[in-house]
Amino acid sequence: MPPKRKGDEFGELNARERKKLKVADARTIAVQSVPSGSSSGRGEQAANATPGPSRTTINFDSMKGLPASLDVERFTEARAYEINAMEKAIKSAKDSSTHRAWQTLPRHLRRRAASHNVRRVPIRLREKARAEMDPTKRKAHGGARPKRGKAKQMTRTESLLKRQRDKTWLETHIWHAKRTKMENMWGYRLSVTPAEKAFRPSHRASVHGSILHDASYYATIELKGPQSVILTTLETCCDPQGSGLKQCISGSRTCDTHLYEHGRWPLGLIGPVTIIWQPLAPDSTAGEARTEPKRGGKRKGKGRQVAPGDDAALDPSSQARVVWVRAHPAVFEEVFEALKKSASHALQANKSKNPTVPFQIEMNDLRGSVNAFEIMGPKSSQVIKGTLSLAADDEREDFKQFWKALSDLQTPGNVPRRMVIGFKVVDPRLKFPPQNPKPSYPDIPSSSAAPASNLVFPTSLTAQSDIWDEDQRDRLKKPKFKKKDLDERRSKLVIPGTKLRALRQDDRIPVMLVQRSLETCPPSSPSSSKLDKAQGIHGWMLLFPAGWSMAFLSSLVYTGTRIAGQRERMKQHFEAGIATFPVDYPTSRACEVASEERAALEREKWERTPPAKRANWEKLATRSPWRADWDVVLGLEPTQPVVGTEEGLVTTQREDHPAAAGVLPAPLKTSLRPWLLRGPKVPSILSNLSLDPPEFLNQINKLRERHHMAQLGRDVDAVQLWRTALAMVRVKMVGRGVPNDLASIYKMNDIEARKWLAAMRQSASAGTNDDEAPNESVLGDIQPAQEDIIGYVTTGDMSLSRGEGFALGAISVDQYLALRRQAQRLSQPAVVVKIRNRDATVSRVAYVELLDA
Repeated sequence: MPPKRKGDEFGELNARERKKLKVADARTIAVQSVPSGSSSGRGEQAANATPGPSRTTINFDSMKGLPASLDVERFTEARAYEINAMEKAIKSAKDSSTHRAWQTLPRHLRRRAASHNVRRVPIRLREKARAEMDPTKRKAHGGARPKRGKAKQMTRTESLLKRQRDKTWLETHIWHAKRTKMENMWGYRLSVTPAEKAFRPSHRASVHGSILHDASYYATIELKGPQSVILTTLETCCDPQGSGLKQCISGSRTCDTHLYEHGRWPLGLIGPVTIIWQPLAPDSTAGEARTEPKRGGKRKGKGRQVAPGDDAALDPSSQARVVWVRAHPAVFEEVFEALKKSASHALQANKSKNPTVPFQIEMNDLRGSVNAFEIMGPKSSQVIKGTLSLAADDEREDFKQFWKALSDLQTPGNVPRRMVIGFKVVDPRLKFPPQNPKPSYPDIPSSSAAPASNLVFPTSLTAQSDIWDEDQRDRLKKPKFKKKDLDERRSKLVIPGTKLRALRQDDRIPVMLVQRSLETCPPSSPSSSKLDKAQGIHGWMLLFPAGWSMAFLSSLVYTGTRIAGQRERMKQHFEAGIATFPVDYPTSRACEVASEERAALEREKWERTPPAKRANWEKLATRSPWRADWDVVLGLEPTQPVVGTEEGLVTTQREDHPAAAGVLPAPLKTSLRPWLLRGPKVPSILSNLSLDPPEFLNQINKLRERHHMAQLGRDVDAVQLWRTALAMVRVKMVGRGVPNDLASIYKMNDIEARKWLAAMRQSASAGTNDDEAPNESVLGDIQPAQEDIIGYVTTGDMSLSRGEGFALGAISVDQYLALRRQAQRLSQPAVVVKIRNRDATVSRVAYVELLDA
């Protein structure tokens, strides 16, 4: 009879029999063999003893022969082999038939297509994994590639630096590269979004928890010089609409403003910047000013030591101050050149006024010297308090009060805006793992009756920090102890799990904590938004010396803080209703570069898509699908509408009627390019509905005079300035619809606007059905004319905090005032416009208000 299975004729075991033997072997309990020279008294019989039932006869009638007491330690040592054998047998019997080595790993180490490399599993499972592998299918890992000679071998540091030739890595790059998707941006390799599904969890973390973003790629420019010269330098290139420059001179607060080209405001917008002044020491004197700067820095003017008897040395405005200007890496070169040019003019003006007292300004590039983490969310205060440990007892009473109240802070929005706190902490790795303090909230009746005694107001004393000292930053460039050194100290502790105590040789790191709020306007501001009631997102910005990013990141992430990439950071600005740089700053060079890159990527993707699966821009009558065409919006060039060929699409201009072209307004011939009007005074400037170009230019010149800038009337025409101005707006959908990026914003005449409002009222009132009222779907199918376009949406999506469609965009200032007069005639609270996505045929109605309101 032939064998039933292949291999039976050779006596080989089948899979079932092999599994039986494997299970039986796993269930066998090892027995300790008796050594041959045992002195048990039985000699040869003891050496040949076999396991089995005991033959000892026990007399139950007597307790004779039993010990009076039992030594537990000696008994356990004598039976240690049997106990270990029993535990191993239980574990092997449990795992042998049901789990393989790769199945016993934790879930965060499992993979759908696991690599059969024993070095990819923990050490405790490698032997088991090696035994489970098929010997015939094992692959030789390593040795396949020929090794280089010793002279050509590259170290790990050299290989990593070789990969950074065209970009720069952050200190946390390797950590982020394992967990997020990375892209090249602005000369850096940055995290875009987490690899896991984190869109909604990231939003919830920013609203209810805490989320961290590594913002060390932001550039920092240092200015050193007399206070009066630095202040003049900043006034001639910063936005003159606010008073934040003079309010933050003490160093207790930061100043968030916009930077422009020298003397060109409101034209020449570069981007947003954050200005931080070094607080003056309590014992500082004016005689310490204007010394010879450190070599290697870029400076303006020729400096010399000022004699103690000079009258200028006693002037507080001539004190030597230090200012940090933090800017986006996309505009670093432009910001540096604008500050350099403004400093030159400030020094020249100071020399003409007082030629006997020379001043100088030193400019330093601090990229790679100061790192920053943005920790947002209501629990960010508890995360910082649990992660950081103070280096020593601080003698400042205000700081003690602030640090004590930090654990009970419900949200960072309760502290003063842009508040600066400076202190020194020990190595956070010594306290690992950190533990967040549990806030103790007082009762509502008692808290409402008693005033907030824990509130600390910003002062220059609480803002003192050694992070301004360049020597200390250089000394802390590299931590003294590596992680393995700290682990070795931790292994020598008597009680395992005890936190390490900071020794004298451990590093003390100076840090700076800055309050950061993403909100349209403070609630107490008179220009706060009336249409958009979105809540702001509050948190902290942690500044610390370079070289300590991973030390802080590992402890901060362990607290449960989520990680944010560029997408999550952009969504935080979007949910708060504020602009994101550079995508929401049209007409700026950084936005134009970003728009060109995005247009190239979308065009390539569109060309790869089959014609049946992609949008037909000609049939959709979309003139500019890849980028916003601001020249057409402002009337600087004539509109060239796309002619539709499908039935049911209404075209705006037909080729066989050239006379219709005369209806369109003539393009404006001007040397000015489109420019963006931004600032806190924009609502007051545009509050007058009868504003005309001369009055508009007059208000601009009044603001320029505040910062000692020349008027624009001599070389700029008022009509050209008026026709080329853009204003940022918020778009709130009245009913249905979600606006997307690059959606077109159209104006409506009074008749169409009244029809839309009647349709909205009918859809809002339940149970009423008026046949004569206009239908929303019929109105949405009406194709808008190309000459009715007044702006574009820069960022649009479904808002998770609002539960409806929301967008940020830009429209013409001239058309905005015209629509405000229309809204007054229609008795509407805001401007009514029509939105149409670039790949859609249906239009939706929306309300529009100024972004700076």
